[in-house]
Amino acid sequence: MEVPAVNHSYTHPPPQPWAGQSPRTPTMPPPSCPFPSYHYPNLNPDQQSVTPMTQTTGTAAGHQPQSLYWDPSQQSYQGVLKPVPEITNKTNQGMPQRSYSLPTSPVSNSKTESRYGLDPQLLPSVVNEPALLFCNVSIKTAQVQVIKEDRIQWEGKVFVSECKSSVPPLSSTQCTLEDRGNATPRFIRCTAYSFPVEAQSAQKSHLPLGAIVCPLARPEKGERDVPVCEVGDCVKGCAHCGAFMSPAMSWQDCGQRFYCPFCDKLNEVCIFLIVPWQSYQPTNQGRRVDCEKKPELSLGSYEILEKETGKAAVLLLAIDVSASAMRTGQLNHICKQMCSQLQALNGPEETDRSDLRVGLMTYDSRIHLYNLSPALSRPHMMVITDCEELELPVVEGLLVPLKDCRHILERVLQEISLFNPESDGSGSQELSVCAGLKILQDAASPGKLLIFHSSPVSEGSNQKSSSGFFSSSKVKSIFQGPDSSISLAKECVNQGCSVHIFVFSHHEVGGAWPGHIPFLTGGGVICYNSLQSEMEQERFRADLSRCVDMQMAFKVQLRVFVTKEMRISGCYGSFIAGPDSCCVAMAALDWHTALAFEFTHNKSLDETRGVAIQFVLSYSSSSGENRTRIHTVILSASSQPLDTFRSSQAETLLTFYCKKLYSLALESPLQSLREELQTEVTEMLACFRKQSCTTSVSPGQLVLPQFLKAVPVYINSLRKSEVLLPGLWSSVHQRLQLRSLIVSMDTLSTASQFYPLILPLSVSADNANMPSLGEAVRCTVSSLDPGGLYLIYCPLALLLWVGSCVPPHTLLQLFNTNSFSYLTSGEIKLPVLENSLSISTRALICSLQSSAAVTLQLKLVREGDSCEESLQRLLVEDKSPNGGASYADFLFHLHVNALRLVV
Repeated sequence: MEVPAVNHSYTHPPPQPWAGQSPRTPTMPPPSCPFPSYHYPNLNPDQQSVTPMTQTTGTAAGHQPQSLYWDPSQQSYQGVLKPVPEITNKTNQGMPQRSYSLPTSPVSNSKTESRYGLDPQLLPSVVNEPALLFCNVSIKTAQVQVIKEDRIQWEGKVFVSECKSSVPPLSSTQCTLEDRGNATPRFIRCTAYSFPVEAQSAQKSHLPLGAIVCPLARPEKGERDVPVCEVGDCVKGCAHCGAFMSPAMSWQDCGQRFYCPFCDKLNEVCIFLIVPWQSYQPTNQGRRVDCEKKPELSLGSYEILEKETGKAAVLLLAIDVSASAMRTGQLNHICKQMCSQLQALNGPEETDRSDLRVGLMTYDSRIHLYNLSPALSRPHMMVITDCEELELPVVEGLLVPLKDCRHILERVLQEISLFNPESDGSGSQELSVCAGLKILQDAASPGKLLIFHSSPVSEGSNQKSSSGFFSSSKVKSIFQGPDSSISLAKECVNQGCSVHIFVFSHHEVGGAWPGHIPFLTGGGVICYNSLQSEMEQERFRADLSRCVDMQMAFKVQLRVFVTKEMRISGCYGSFIAGPDSCCVAMAALDWHTALAFEFTHNKSLDETRGVAIQFVLSYSSSSGENRTRIHTVILSASSQPLDTFRSSQAETLLTFYCKKLYSLALESPLQSLREELQTEVTEMLACFRKQSCTTSVSPGQLVLPQFLKAVPVYINSLRKSEVLLPGLWSSVHQRLQLRSLIVSMDTLSTASQFYPLILPLSVSADNANMPSLGEAVRCTVSSLDPGGLYLIYCPLALLLWVGSCVPPHTLLQLFNTNSFSYLTSGEIKLPVLENSLSISTRALICSLQSSAAVTLQLKLVREGDSCEESLQRLLVEDKSPNGGASYADFLFHLHVNALRLVV
């Protein structure tokens, strides 16, 4: 039978108002601006005769999944499609479409309902498993939360990461990770912990073989730090390929030689004089008996301290003092906050950073440099008017230890707000980057460049000659930066200059976006509405403190080694791609930045040896120490395709696909990326069904691997994200910012971003305990009870949803008012009240803020207000405002097309 086409276009009808809302003037665009098309598979009933969904009369019979249950014999989750009696036929562009009745549910909503009669509450999800069904009789059991299920198994326990270990706990589970030969999941998470032996099996499974690496991840409480050893005390690695020593090396002949799995060669120890003959150690199953005494022989992660040291990193401040910046009236507050931050650096002995070298410059259409040398009676200001070919008049005094110039620096900052601008031109943020980079180059030092930009963002002066978006015949993406920005970012990478920009203006001029250089250099962009409000001032204060205090690695180089039978076929993340995918260079790297690498077979694997992957991070610390951190994992190899499925995790696959698609979005059309992703997941589920199901499994049964049951909801959320499927109200700048932030997230943040946490708060007068992550509810409008309070969190948003029927005493305890009508939607700061609900809620918000990369705005959303559209984007199981399908409809299409591929 010929397999029908996988994708055909379909456009959703305009969304209807939410249940419980009164009709109001819609915020939707006029009919002349339809939603972008959402691409569905071909659902022609005439081509579905192989499934029980086709009747002999030619009319399609509806089926509704009533349950999902674990089948031990099949080692998979399965669900039964129960017939629905009410069936109608519709026609859309000449193609018959089937409409199925929706079973009675507690909440009926156009956002939640499935076009095909599926009850969303009975589908597999990230936080809930559906009810059980036996013999078509629905038996409701307590909803087993998937996150809570993993927490019950691992929370408070120790997961031992050994060579060829099993699937680790979820990233959200609080447990202790112990390194016993494999780098812990804190540093490396693999898309599968059992790779297929044959390349053909890997291609048929359509499961990507990759790894998510977060090289500088911080250990949690109770976990030991990465051990550090001197370079002279470490056993040297392979002399042929350059791989470092690790438990993956197999020792032979009483420790005289070892086998390197990365190049498949033997290394003679005696030739390189690593240890004298008297120190040779007997070997036991390929390991030296003294391995426990040396971290490089027994641990998957360790660090080497090099003898040579470089220059310490510096902190360089650049302030916009143009006429337009002066008119905003925010310069005085910016300078006050910088003075406070500099005073905080002179803290107690354990946190004292007074040796940090600091520099200051201001800019408009020119560059103003300041000589802060304590030998001068007063600081000298030097003005550079020729900015085309930037040359520094002096070098001495531009970077001075903070302990020697703090009072001088504070004096200059106090007088900056009194400047009288000599020109009406706006300052260019790229001009300040060029000047800061020049200072670091002349000082031969890495460092952070903090830019405080208040005037409208504009294109750099040297961008006029560069090839613009419309001036080249080559197809360009909106996510591609200008050539001049990329060139300047490459120079920053070579120097180790990390650019951080604080923007205090909202003028979106053309395609000007200040984030291309910061995000490619390990920095970022943080925007503010205005510093006139107290909440914005507090947010700026917290962000500035976090940026200055964050420990970073500079002049980073990440090299990757993999078993010789494999090769690296792709690397994805927030960096400038080079010609060699085995080596990535970055200006700076922090503890929560992660990268993804993809592997492909060269030839068949050795099932007994498995797969070894090593990441080698060379960097310079803030104090100038040159260090090398090594992470190694050893995975198993299996000739059974099912082992690959059973050793995969949904959140790791989501993180890999996200980094891959967001990186490919620089060059590939977004529509093709969405279609390829859906096709890939469909073929993956079809392959699992072929391998796992027996003839007794009905075609109407939904079959999902144990650890991948959340893949459909994750993938649907990724496909309809604003980066890949823009809405009518999504600005280009918002999408650029989202892509740059998400592509560098680790697994925990990525999973929370694409399936936000909805935590119900207690409305009882007696119980106001802090909710835990295991109490999260599904991301759908039907989960929001009008009589409840919900805190919705993802790494880039924090909302507090208030139902219209919340008891007055609860409103009084949390907002100090007992009337729902007195609440106003928008940014809010909770009052400090001495009651259990207020204390626990504020503590939960502080806990969530601490895990975010930037300080989040807490926004109040009242039920029924027009600003609920910001909440709709986070309810990923429902239809999205940008036209994305609901999770129920997407799962239906995956299942139908997987059945076709099986046949």
